[in-house]
Amino acid sequence: MRKILVSACLLGEKVRYDGGESLLRHPSVIRWRREGRLVPFCPEVAGGLPTPRPAAEILQRFPILVRSRDGEDVTPAFLDGAERALETARREGCCCALMKAKSPSCSNSRVYDGSFSGNLIEGTGLAAAELLRHGIPVFDETQLGELIDFIETQEARAA
Repeated sequence: MRKILVSACLLGEKVRYDGGESLLRHPSVIRWRREGRLVPFCPEVAGGLPTPRPAAEILQRFPILVRSRDGEDVTPAFLDGAERALETARREGCCCALMKAKSPSCSNSRVYDGSFSGNLIEGTGLAAAELLRHGIPVFDETQLGELIDFIETQEARAA
């Protein structure tokens, strides 16, 4: 049985920057949870950030700089959370990850541009980038169909 690293907020844990969650009520996610396949993880909390916390955005990539809305450099916490995400995925034998879209940690395709104005640009969050760099596919909640296909293909190969 293949495990999936999942942004904890997508499983209803109140770990988002605003103290909320983004619970997914998809039948496959519910079934995978019941089967014990899901590994909840919040990179930002794992990196030492509190809940709630000021929103953060990636201001630059080289060198990486992540700042909170109030101007605090939170790059070390984001980098630590990314490393811990990879460690957890490896330790738990996760074949892939389901992570929160638009998050500066978890997004696999688009993030806010660093201006705190709501503008999205192409790019990955730090934890998603770390997982991808080490060969762990990352899907977001808008890509559940692709994730289900990926899992079914993995299981068919293993059978």
